[in-house]
Amino acid sequence: MLGDRSKAITITKAEAADLVDLSDFIKPFVDSGDILPRTYDELEYLLETFFIARLNGRLVGCAALEIYSKKLCEIRSLAVDPSAQGLGIGKSLVAACVELAARAGVYEIMAISAAEEFFKSCGFDFTLPRQKRAFFLQTRDEM
Repeated sequence: MLGDRSKAITITKAEAADLVDLSDFIKPFVDSGDILPRTYDELEYLLETFFIARLNGRLVGCAALEIYSKKLCEIRSLAVDPSAQGLGIGKSLVAACVELAARAGVYEIMAISAAEEFFKSCGFDFTLPRQKRAFFLQTRDEM
């Protein structure tokens, strides 16, 4: 029953003891090209702003907030185990990142993703007030 399963979902900040599991968890998402590779050192660097989701104690999702300045931060490495998708885990992870950004006083949150509808459902859009847009230039071929 979905209601029973959703009660068993917890979102917490990652701890040093989670680093190996976190590294293992994101590997299939990196291999499929859904998220960018993260070294163990990068994961450790982001530990203070990395959130993990557990379903009945099992790691089923993660997301990190990288704060660049008081003006801008980015949601990175958002991944949810396919077996746990549709339970609101991704939205809960994004909400944890947004809450952290708000507490830190960061003005804008960016997410770079192919999951357009998901991020729109979380309140993200392609433009900011007064029609500000992000522009990108790729300096190398895709990995």
